Amino acid sequence: QVQLVESGGGLAQAGGSLRLSCAASGSISSINAMGWYRQAPGKQREMVATITRGGITSYADSVKGRFTISIDNAKNTVYLQMNSLKPEDTAVYYCNFNGRTINYRGIRDYWGQGTQVTVSS
Repeated sequence: QVQLVESGGGLAQAGGSLRLSCAASGSISSINAMGWYRQAPGKQREMVATITRGGITSYADSVKGRFTISIDNAKNTVYLQMNSLKPEDTAVYYCNFNGRTINYRGIRDYWGQGTQVTVSS
């Protein structure tokens, strides 16, 4: 299986910055894509940003120009640099791994436990 360890969450002021990290480990064969999803109180879980192994990125409209996702394939680690934070960014952020493991032939999704991001005004 794949284990995802998230770090970097916490409390920030509006206009501030945080950097989230997610390190994948285990029986990884290949990465298709990794990404960040979030769920705010009273809202549905939404995609924040994704990145393929080759570096193709996708962002939610609400974070474009403020957040930057990157991946270190050698370290199996994805990052989310969050700048110009807004109170609306407050949510639990979940790391996602989409890829193959040594033990399973197909592509599967794995999820981290989530890390809390709170932005005060």
